[in-house]
Amino acid sequence: MNHVSNVPNLLHGATIPFLIFFLYQLMFIVITVPLMTGAFAGRLNLKGYVLLLIFWNLLIYFPVCHWIWGGGFLAQLGFRDFAGGAVIHTTAGFGSLACILTLGQRKIPSSERNGHSSLMAAAIGTGLLWFGWFGFNSGGALRADYQAVNAFGSTFIALAFAMITWLLVAKVKGNGFDFVDVLTGSVAGLATITPCAGYIHPKSAMVIGIIAGIVCQYAVAFRKQKNWDDALDVWGVHGMGGFTGTILIGIFATNAHLMSNSQSWFLLGVQVVGVCLVALYAYAVTAGILKVIMHMTTITTTKEEQEEGLDFTFFGK
Repeated sequence: MNHVSNVPNLLHGATIPFLIFFLYQLMFIVITVPLMTGAFAGRLNLKGYVLLLIFWNLLIYFPVCHWIWGGGFLAQLGFRDFAGGAVIHTTAGFGSLACILTLGQRKIPSSERNGHSSLMAAAIGTGLLWFGWFGFNSGGALRADYQAVNAFGSTFIALAFAMITWLLVAKVKGNGFDFVDVLTGSVAGLATITPCAGYIHPKSAMVIGIIAGIVCQYAVAFRKQKNWDDALDVWGVHGMGGFTGTILIGIFATNAHLMSNSQSWFLLGVQVVGVCLVALYAYAVTAGILKVIMHMTTITTTKEEQEEGLDFTFFGK
């Protein structure tokens, strides 16, 4: 907590108290591992979750955050990530993929699970995400100016076009759609616009939203085809959304919004190499963490615990 005060830091928001920047970054780290929970829902016990939380942040989030936002080697190459497409969504998404493949499926088939879902609760939760995401993305400007407003508008446009595209693709594929598709499509747009929200013109957000609706829906379909147990489609929506959006910076970002004279093709190359490195690193280290912990202690749940429900098993209610 040294130097965390109301005095601005010239490197991290010269016009805001450093304490605000600290709390903004704290919000990011608090949400990143919980994003992954859908990938191991019902499979990790409480001890396993806490151990993963600690080591994942230490070995994945902190290094990647430093590479990109802390002046690390990717930042020095010119890699851009406005509000966490690589730092948060790509790391969480590909870390989730490692959890899915390392832990395997739940021990009871989906038809026999006792869990209940509520469309109303899902809608309320997604609405809260929408509202919070405006601050999430606009805050990437680290000041109240045109770039922050630009990020706000781009975020709203992208989520709308992603949601519409998701529904249209589902209709064309002949699968039909339901209200969950509305919610999932909007979140896909939010995840994809996150890395580029402040670097693009709002009209580009329409195209990015369309791309998000297509890419993320096919990623989710691929996950279903492979029968991966990802209850919240963390990899398909957050992982592939953040991954795709990070690459699209190299296509749609303008020098005026970047506040630099980056060469477009060079930037595109840096974005592709950088986000691939982040994805591979997050996947490999997450798998390594799980395998080491599983070798040392029991962190997975039994079939009986899954049938009873983990809330009751660990908390008695």
